[in-house]
Amino acid sequence: MTEVGCWTDELESVFARVAGRFARADLRWRMRDYVRGLLGQTARKNGWQLAEWAGHRTPDGFQRLLNSSVWDADALRDDVRAYVAERLGPDGVLIIDDTGFIKKGTTSAGVGRQYTGTSGKIDNCQIGVFAAYATSS
Repeated sequence: MTEVGCWTDELESVFARVAGRFARADLRWRMRDYVRGLLGQTARKNGWQLAEWAGHRTPDGFQRLLNSSVWDADALRDDVRAYVAERLGPDGVLIIDDTGFIKKGTTSAGVGRQYTGTSGKIDNCQIGVFAAYATSS
């Protein structure tokens, strides 16, 4: 059984909890497929590989979900934080950090000339966003 397979019931619980943040059913399913792909065993986590893993013909649906679909990112973040607080402790803080990865080429997803604190200037890089939850206990 894959690692994600072990989490199936809990993931489904989380998906049900946040589903209302996506007004259309197709967006809910895309969000679910996208998250499952990110947590899955695909060798590379780019749009094409995630789409293929999820059984989609192209990554267009994932790209629309992330780039132009209407959903309340702040409310979704609050839902996820509330879920984590219930599981790990209510007195924690959600820590979001973006980190730049300097890149020489332009073939990796999201690479472009943009500011990164890694070099302290506008550079050719990817930006990764990481989330952590910290409590005093």
